[in-house]
Amino acid sequence: MTKIAEEVGTPVYIYSRATLERHARVFREGLKDAGPIHLAFAVKSNPNLAVLRILANQGYGGDVVSGGELERCIAAGMKAEDIVFSGVGKSQEELLLGLDRGIGQFNLESEEEGIQLAEIAASRGETASCTLRVNPDVDAGTHAKISTGKKENKFGVAIDVAPDIYARLSKLDGLNLRGVAVHIGSQLQQLDPLEKCYRRMGQLLTELRAAGHEVTHVDLGGGLGVPYKPEDRPPSPAEYGAMVTEVTKDWNVTLMFEPGRVIAGNSGIMVTKVIRIKPGVNSDFVIVDAAMNDLMRPAIYDAWHHFEAVQPTGDMMIASIVGPICESSDIFAKEREVDRVATDDLGIFRTAGAYGATMANTYNSRPLVPEVLVDGDRYAVVAERIKPAAIMAAEQVPDWLK
Repeated sequence: MTKIAEEVGTPVYIYSRATLERHARVFREGLKDAGPIHLAFAVKSNPNLAVLRILANQGYGGDVVSGGELERCIAAGMKAEDIVFSGVGKSQEELLLGLDRGIGQFNLESEEEGIQLAEIAASRGETASCTLRVNPDVDAGTHAKISTGKKENKFGVAIDVAPDIYARLSKLDGLNLRGVAVHIGSQLQQLDPLEKCYRRMGQLLTELRAAGHEVTHVDLGGGLGVPYKPEDRPPSPAEYGAMVTEVTKDWNVTLMFEPGRVIAGNSGIMVTKVIRIKPGVNSDFVIVDAAMNDLMRPAIYDAWHHFEAVQPTGDMMIASIVGPICESSDIFAKEREVDRVATDDLGIFRTAGAYGATMANTYNSRPLVPEVLVDGDRYAVVAERIKPAAIMAAEQVPDWLK
């Protein structure tokens, strides 16, 4: 870790190949009794090409929400037929791209989207396989900004109107409407909301079949949480799999899943260097060279990332861990007990493999953070640090301002 920090610089994301592979296997094994399954990694959680290649080698497809993510999956070696295109705002160009690439499934978010896709596919003499995403009005019990299954959320169609919409879409040329999809949120700490949601989906499945529809696939989404704090005890993949197996035992469908954070979250860390210690009124400020543009979750979700020294002394301190961005929200930990650190010491933010580098930006004209993959005693830079000069080179001043 120190070697990487010295040779690549800080801040830097570091991922473990072994941990990614282990998490991928454990999630699959948890569903071993659930019947036919399809696993599509939620690319939005970590779209790095090397990470996607690892998961492709583990037999995972990709759950994508943009044309860019779709192209990343293809570039990383995922099979087109294993790609699921989710997302509430697919453009016509993205629908065309999905058809051009021959992806396995579109998750329709509205009747209008289904009509548009049907028209495009039919005009090409093709049939697009798809499911209808349903909003079950179930509170996931997670942060409001990552909750997606309540009636006020923008995702899917309301479950009470789903049968009528399903009936109309199933008649359209160009569509092979083969099932339903659901996803109620991210970072779930309890199984109860998921079980409630899945039982509602089971009732919908029965209703659809009673109306004469053939349903062969049900996409149950993702959302299983990971431990950010020592006291966090999210359900294990085995516990989740046992619940899924019990609830869906009579469904007779291929079950589809979109794990993201549960695969990538604890496979990655961000390493940072202490710039200086600044005395504060209530506690000291540990100013590090990582900032909210490098790891956004604390600023936008008040999310917790455990901070520790790379070489702890055993001494502790009460401090706020902050970055150099000119915003009061550029804070990773507020008046928290942490390892005592000093200027130039290295620190780690744990559980940073999901929704870390992928959400990074260049605010304050800072460089984009690099990413490194570790495999045993070797490592490789899998995303370069993109410096401000390279970013600025993409900008132009028009002649009429010169």
